[in-house]
Amino acid sequence: MSEYAVVTGPESLTFTRVLPGSVERVWAFLTESDKRGQWLAAGDMELREGGGVTLRFVHADLSSVAEPTPEPYKPYENGVTTHGVITRCEPPRVLAFTWGGSRGEPSEVTFELSPQGHDTLLVLTHRKLATRDDMIDVAGGWHAHLGVLAARLAGRSPGPFWSALQRWETDYQARIPAR
Repeated sequence: MSEYAVVTGPESLTFTRVLPGSVERVWAFLTESDKRGQWLAAGDMELREGGGVTLRFVHADLSSVAEPTPEPYKPYENGVTTHGVITRCEPPRVLAFTWGGSRGEPSEVTFELSPQGHDTLLVLTHRKLATRDDMIDVAGGWHAHLGVLAARLAGRSPGPFWSALQRWETDYQARIPAR
């Protein structure tokens, strides 16, 4: 299993990860604001189809290493909030919601969880990515955030966030084909 996203359609990417811990524990890190805030973004989430999702990203809080915010990310230095709507909720196995902040129509992210021994198989699919640049941005972002999630679930320090994000975006520039 590759840690890299796989292009699964003209507008979609899929990540597959085996994460330490039970499905219920990983579900908590997806749905509970305080836990989600440790690896992605805090915020309210109404766990029902049609429920609202608020994600408040403060990327500096995700890093266990102090580093300056790179110039391309300066607009997000003090945090950014996006909103979405839950499109599917089947606790503790499936969660899907629209992803605010995209250009044009919102994209959609789906998390699917299944047990794998004492661990959890996570399949994350992000759909409706309008451009190659959107795919690169989303792929690099998810790769960095999933690294933080895996570290937090394992009880490890996640390391630097911004430099990891820049490295993954550079890798995806080479990996995601032009359309």
